[in-house]
Amino acid sequence: MEFRILAPTGALGAGFDADAFERGVTARPDVIACDAGSTDSGPAALGSGTPKLSAQAVTRDLRLLLKARDRLGVPLIIGSCGTSGRDVGVDWVADIARTVAAEENLGFKLGLIYSDQPADRLQGLYDADRIRPLANAPEITRDLFERSHTVAMMGVEPLQEALDNDCDVVLAGRASDTALFAALPHLKGADPGLTWHMAKTVECGAACAIPPSANGLLVTLRDDHFDVTTLATGSRLTPRSVAAHTLYENADPFHIAEPSGVLDTTDATYEAVDERTVRVRGAHYIPADGYTNKLEGAELVGYQTVIFGGVRDRVVIDALPKLLPMAKQYFDAKILDVFDGTVDPADIDIDYRLYGAGAVLGGSEPDPLTPRELGVLITVTAPDQETAHAIATFVAHASSHLPIAQYDGLVSTLAYPYSPPEIDRGALYRFTLNHVATGVTPTELFRTTIEEL
Repeated sequence: MEFRILAPTGALGAGFDADAFERGVTARPDVIACDAGSTDSGPAALGSGTPKLSAQAVTRDLRLLLKARDRLGVPLIIGSCGTSGRDVGVDWVADIARTVAAEENLGFKLGLIYSDQPADRLQGLYDADRIRPLANAPEITRDLFERSHTVAMMGVEPLQEALDNDCDVVLAGRASDTALFAALPHLKGADPGLTWHMAKTVECGAACAIPPSANGLLVTLRDDHFDVTTLATGSRLTPRSVAAHTLYENADPFHIAEPSGVLDTTDATYEAVDERTVRVRGAHYIPADGYTNKLEGAELVGYQTVIFGGVRDRVVIDALPKLLPMAKQYFDAKILDVFDGTVDPADIDIDYRLYGAGAVLGGSEPDPLTPRELGVLITVTAPDQETAHAIATFVAHASSHLPIAQYDGLVSTLAYPYSPPEIDRGALYRFTLNHVATGVTPTELFRTTIEEL
């Protein structure tokens, strides 16, 4: 058996080198697959339904993929459409595909797989004790499902159903990244250990190349190994760079969970064929006792206005750790006064982050820092945007004139690069679910529509 898979980029819309892609197309792959989403960027895409990448960028990439698919006559599979994999994301990418098809005079059978989960279905699973938390998952209650927008993550099976129905292009909602690349090889009878390991290796395109990039990889899958080749000029692969990708987004690089089981790479070996190609063999797949689908949810929790500032005065820098808690007490009183008791300070969050003094790690910073200058990010979070902005105006004013004991009179403590300094950031979302649905069949949480273009 010999089967070729082309992974053109790590994310639809991230862009890829057209010449590198053409090298992959010239190798005549049996399938083109591409991821389009992730939770990496936080909960906003899932909560709002707004894609991370622009329509222009997605259209550019999708046009090249659809034209190559038409030229080769092979399936094109794209998963987690619209970043989050919400139904609106699938419809958004489908509309782009229809537009490109009309402009390029392309015809194909289009399969759309939806992964949104209605609240009543989730409540039924919850009542039946069939929603199980993953590690460090938040606590959930039954009423959460009404507030949260939730998707289920599909494995290979819904994709395979679309392929069995002769779909040329499959646009899927939230999907396991690896399932996109494993679906067709599994249908062709490929070894599941090799196939899942191959899929894990190429899920992010040339992210495992040196240097990492948004460009693509070509895989040749055989009976007892697979060869993965980087396509971009000037890039290379090493056994270490390929093996390292099993650690990406995984706490355990040897045991990687999928809806139907676990990929075990303990016995995998990595061998350099040449500077651009690595040969991999030896992984195993352990089927699970029961099938599960991961559930991802996000909900709206408020609105934010942000203020950026900076300071290079050593006296002010040293004083800020004591001044900022005092300022927050002042702002609580100011909120009660300005809003005449209609806004509860407990509903408002005013957060200062001091970049240059451990803003990223906070209290976990291992070494004390003595910066010469600080970047200050002030974030005001409130139940609505108007309130967040109103509070931010007096927070910005007061923060630029904090009382410094070492100086007499009024001083300027923070400098703002923008006028006005208050920038409305918009809605704030938080993840609500990091759970799995148990006791489900591989396709019951998903629905598919098919159309001819």
